[in-house]
Amino acid sequence: MPLEFVKMNGIGNDFILIDDLDATLEMEPEAVAWFCDRHFGIGADGLILVRPATSPDADFYMHYFNADGSIAEMCGNGARCFAKHVIDSGLVSSSADSLVIETLGGLRPVTFTRDSDGQMLTATIDMGEPALAPERIPTGIPGTHVYDCPIETPQGEVRITAVNMGNPHVVTWVDDVDAAPVETVGPFLEHHGLFPQGTNVEFAEFVDDQTLRIRVWERGVGETLACGTGACAAMVAGVLSCRTGRQATVELPGGELLVRWHENEHVYLTGSAAVSFAGTVELPDDDE
Repeated sequence: MPLEFVKMNGIGNDFILIDDLDATLEMEPEAVAWFCDRHFGIGADGLILVRPATSPDADFYMHYFNADGSIAEMCGNGARCFAKHVIDSGLVSSSADSLVIETLGGLRPVTFTRDSDGQMLTATIDMGEPALAPERIPTGIPGTHVYDCPIETPQGEVRITAVNMGNPHVVTWVDDVDAAPVETVGPFLEHHGLFPQGTNVEFAEFVDDQTLRIRVWERGVGETLACGTGACAAMVAGVLSCRTGRQATVELPGGELLVRWHENEHVYLTGSAAVSFAGTVELPDDDE
């Protein structure tokens, strides 16, 4: 059976998007992992199914898989790619400048700009309020919040701040993000017993009060060129530690994102998205 897909990226964080507007497509973890494999499949950091919303307050539902086939609650860069796909495909009214995406992490309102051809240029996603209570991360670390908490790792002690941005994150500050132990400390913290659902890990470098540099070890993926929810988590940690103001540019290996922690306590993520290519995959019949 032929299956059409679109390959997209948000500043290098790449995804495979598949329309499933009748919500009948079943994707086993092994199938997702094959699609995302960069040697034997198409290659991506995640796979997204475009489905109809189940909430009356949303326009579409974004069903998101990590590259290993596990299901994730939310993905900021993936949401921008999702928005561009439904807008550019004509699934959104040509007169609209906003929509609401339903995710497992909650509803995500999106406002967007268009070019002269009606295609999406940039999108700003209302990422909601950051959750800081340990039970909402979730983590087994006791207390009212996890701030500058020491944890022993194979590379020595690191100090973490935990933030849930629709999915779990821990942020650790480093002097030089290029030299950060992402490939060792990242997976160690991702699978640490204190985080029963695993966690994403941000290594953040303070540049100035309006600029951060980060690298991200994503849960179920590994290091990626960008992470939208990770950029938001780092920004929140920057405000909590008095490093930044309420708005900052977050520089990632794949590009820049603008993050604002509004006075209404919602975090807003602004960035672009792009189509890499589209294609068709021939899937084997069930009896093959």
